[in-house]
Amino acid sequence: MDYIIVIVLVLFSGLFSGLNLGLLSIDKSELERKIKLGDNQARKVYSVRKNGNLLLCTLLLGNVAVNAAIALYLGNIASGVVAGVVATGLILAFGEIIPQASFTRHAMKFGAKTAWLVKILIILMYPVCAPIGWVLDKMLGEELPTVYSRKELISIIEEHEDMDKLDSDEERIVKGALTFSDKKVSEIMTPRKKVFGLNYDMILDSALIRAIKKRGHTRIPVFGKSPKNITGVLYVKDLIGLDDKLKVGKIAHEHKILWVSQDLKLDELLDKFVDSKLHIAIIHNRQREFVGLATLEDVVEEVLKIEIVDESDSNK
Repeated sequence: MDYIIVIVLVLFSGLFSGLNLGLLSIDKSELERKIKLGDNQARKVYSVRKNGNLLLCTLLLGNVAVNAAIALYLGNIASGVVAGVVATGLILAFGEIIPQASFTRHAMKFGAKTAWLVKILIILMYPVCAPIGWVLDKMLGEELPTVYSRKELISIIEEHEDMDKLDSDEERIVKGALTFSDKKVSEIMTPRKKVFGLNYDMILDSALIRAIKKRGHTRIPVFGKSPKNITGVLYVKDLIGLDDKLKVGKIAHEHKILWVSQDLKLDELLDKFVDSKLHIAIIHNRQREFVGLATLEDVVEEVLKIEIVDESDSNK
């Protein structure tokens, strides 16, 4: 009978030890995310994991009590030295190493299957563990959620792609979305020397219209006396059905100019595009001089990490 009791106690020791390491290694915020996604295992584990200090006290108290009982029972079977050696070996192998190694690899699975038992243990030990858990809560405060930096998130995405959890396109897009806000407008803009623009006094005759069509742009900046002085944007769609030989300045949209600094971050530029409902931005330096332009397409390319090739890209 003593041997059976020792075996049962060793099994409970392993259970307490494995649950202690396994359950407390699961982050509460991770469980909350999984619950929102409909994970039933996470819901079961969260029911006992939500109060971390109470769970910790319950499992540690149970583990210490069981280990002490093992030593006592072995003392009744063998001499003191033999009992100590045997107890140490049983607890180390079957009460610590094997269960902890197993539970850490399958913490969610084991935790969900044993959640009902843990609830019973919490209720039984509540009078002793609740005050201790309350004191720890007041002294240490609430558990802080695990928050990852953008570099850590990128590393996680790469690991998931390596394990075939994501395909290469998804990895590229997510990494682009996480990094594009670090870049400045000056890194993606088309420099002023390469910008195709029109003087507001130019006449929209057939030759000029052919040149515009050849360029393939849908929006063209219009400048005044100097190429540095942008006065408006010509929408090529406005040329459809245009018969009169008007000046460029007559049909250019002077109020549809989005001026932004070359030091602006790309996520801020994207917000300005969305708010203004414009697709082209005129870039200026600190002296408020025109230095280039950027389009919504340029920002999207940075997010997708892929070149969107069209007829106008050859002129960049």
